[in-house]
Amino acid sequence: MHTLICGSVAFDTIMVFGDHFKNHILPEKIHILNVAFLVPDMRREFGGCAANIAYNLQALGGSPLMMAAVGDDYAPYAARFEHLGLSQRHVRVVPGSFTAQAFITTDLADNQITAFHPGAMNFSHYNHVADAVDAVDAAQPISLGIISPDGREGMLQHAREFADAGIPFVFDPGQGLPMFDGEALLQFIEQAKYVTVNDYEAQLLQERTGHSLAALAQRVDALVVTLGEQGSTIYTGGQQIAIPCVKASELVDPTGCGDAYRAGLLYGIAQGYDWQTTGQLASLMGAIKIAHRGGQNHPVSTDEIGQRYFETFDQRLW
Repeated sequence: MHTLICGSVAFDTIMVFGDHFKNHILPEKIHILNVAFLVPDMRREFGGCAANIAYNLQALGGSPLMMAAVGDDYAPYAARFEHLGLSQRHVRVVPGSFTAQAFITTDLADNQITAFHPGAMNFSHYNHVADAVDAVDAAQPISLGIISPDGREGMLQHAREFADAGIPFVFDPGQGLPMFDGEALLQFIEQAKYVTVNDYEAQLLQERTGHSLAALAQRVDALVVTLGEQGSTIYTGGQQIAIPCVKASELVDPTGCGDAYRAGLLYGIAQGYDWQTTGQLASLMGAIKIAHRGGQNHPVSTDEIGQRYFETFDQRLW
């Protein structure tokens, strides 16, 4: 069974400023800000929510299909996907555009200044869920989906198309949540079977919709809220299941941890695991990722995941 992952494919350019921003920004001159930071350290990472989720889901033994829009500069990413064996059938190149990319400058206190260019992501509505459904083998249909941050029109359209096709999906608005008012968010929730947000997004979701998390959870099979080092909470069946934060071997880089967590959720849902097991697997995936820089640089296998899960929870996954 395939999982269709709608979201972004992006490049992340990360630069390190060897000082503190506060030493070079004059508060009394903030209205005429004009500063430049020398960044001798720079790296470029492969990122984007759809790509990060697919990377982790494949490591778990799942069968991810990405649906994304990219630009003329996609070639290096295409080569990577080919090397990883990830299908590009539903990754559409939009001529005359750039692939979505973030430019992140970090200082010595881990403060960040980020510029994000959505590029081809704004054309994500060129892709259609029905096209993906028609393209797969009938013996291996698309049985689950996720809508992660993407172009606004694309997110709205793909939710409608999942619902029309009768495919259960996870609504994962992420940093795209501020694009939608309360009415649109409630419509997503009505169409989705699952919702996942972090603690900040959970607060914004409640403010925009005018409903509590408990009330929103009644509209879906499960509402998942990640809480950073405090773990996560799964609202389901009128209960709240507390999922502990798995201790990581190192705390290196949180970039992509949420996507790794969501891959664990998708795998658990697809396998029919109970919510305690599903949440614990998701938490473990985040802990594995945080020990490495970037969203897709953690080498991981199903054997390693299974062993780590057993060592952490004294329970066999497979």
